[in-house]
Amino acid sequence: MILLDTHILLSALGQVDLVLPLAMQKELSSNLNASISVASIWEIAIKNRSGKMNLTLPINKLSTLITKQNISILNIVADHTCANIGPEPVTKDPFDRLLLGVCASESMKLLTIDRALISHPLAWREH
Repeated sequence: MILLDTHILLSALGQVDLVLPLAMQKELSSNLNASISVASIWEIAIKNRSGKMNLTLPINKLSTLITKQNISILNIVADHTCANIGPEPVTKDPFDRLLLGVCASESMKLLTIDRALISHPLAWREH
């Protein structure tokens, strides 16, 4: 099971132009267990409202579009916030840390190209 990082989600929804490595493209196209955290929707909403991101779709349609793409949306639970995420990531971004907590709690791997996260043990790796 994989958890999509926010920028991977935005790419899958056609909201950002992102060229993913071929292995990640294959993983996305073949994985029926792709999920996102509601934290990613929250992050997108914050950035959209502050003008740091301009979506081409109404923000209130985001969750509908995600589910139409057969991507599950996981709610945040206490275990996600308190999970042992292993070695501390170099990032101080609370959303990144929460996504790692989701992965640790739910036995998932984070599909990301974020340089601050890609080498973390909870990040997805090509098999």
